[in-house]
Amino acid sequence: MHNPVRPWRNIERRKSRQIMVGKVPVGGDAPISVQTMTNTITSDVRATLDQVLRAAEVGADIVRISTPDEDSTRALKEICRESPVPIVADIHFHYKRAIEAAEAGAACLRINPGNIGDARRVAEVVKAAKDHGCSIRIGVNAGSLEKHLLEKYGEPCPEAMVESGLDHVKILQDHDFHEFKISVKASDVFLAAAAYQALAEATDAPLHLGITEAGGLMAGTVKSAVGLGNLLWAGIGDTIRVSLSADPVEEVKVGYEILKSLGLRTRGVQIISCPSCARQGFDVIKTVEALEKRLEHIKTPMSLSIIGCVVNGPGEALMTDIGFTGGGSGSGMVYLAGKQDHKLSNDKMIDHIVQLVEERAARIEAEQAEAAE
Repeated sequence: MHNPVRPWRNIERRKSRQIMVGKVPVGGDAPISVQTMTNTITSDVRATLDQVLRAAEVGADIVRISTPDEDSTRALKEICRESPVPIVADIHFHYKRAIEAAEAGAACLRINPGNIGDARRVAEVVKAAKDHGCSIRIGVNAGSLEKHLLEKYGEPCPEAMVESGLDHVKILQDHDFHEFKISVKASDVFLAAAAYQALAEATDAPLHLGITEAGGLMAGTVKSAVGLGNLLWAGIGDTIRVSLSADPVEEVKVGYEILKSLGLRTRGVQIISCPSCARQGFDVIKTVEALEKRLEHIKTPMSLSIIGCVVNGPGEALMTDIGFTGGGSGSGMVYLAGKQDHKLSNDKMIDHIVQLVEERAARIEAEQAEAAE
């Protein structure tokens, strides 16, 4: 994107070892991957696959699916076969579901130390993961810690969460299994952040970030942005899932927006727009709403500034690939690569900007394809 590199914008990511979740690398120097989780009944294959496909279309790298019963693990076989992205099987209570999920083609098994059972059961899960080429996520939750840890510490706390995770790391390593990542999630932002910070110092395993049960679309987005944003800014995190009481597609979109805001990953059009005021030369809010919808299909990273007046418009346009700044007499100025290019009437603005974005995306994709040959 047309955005000058500044040394104070750099984030030095924590050095973690890399594992594979299917075809997706997690950790090391791999891009931070974005995950979501389906909320359909897993045994309804078509409905579940539809959610997986919609999530993949907006950029989900990995999708997690709950497998609470045998009907779910039976359905998982077809889902894994048809999914364009790796599938993580979410396991709670019944370790046999993990074995069945591995046999069904899951790329990763998420097990919860607080409810998966004793070391013998974990050993059986490890064997299934080895036999079928699965990775494992050790998923610690503040709300479901092991009884002995709650008795030891008195309440969920960072120390208890990290100890839970590291105890299971030892079990996996004792069975010569190293393809694992870890999460220590909590609904409390402070608790989750402190646990992840301590875990990041205690292991080089890749970390899966999340603020669990974050809430609805707006509240959950804010809470996740605060919690995940602070950790990512500190260089912690190799894959993220934003947990919202909303469509999984929205989780993916929010995840990318968090990464975009920190310059850690880009996908699609990043719109920089003003909140609008009495100086605006056009209806900024309606214009941005229309552009967001009409540019959803663009996957090529690109920046677009939509500013209502000349106070900040020209300056913002200097740093974006395409820009439009409101002026007077029903028209504004179009900027390309930071420079004034041509005037444009407001009534033609949306269609014209969409055309400019699509043309730029097509040009970049063609150049990339040529370079790859």
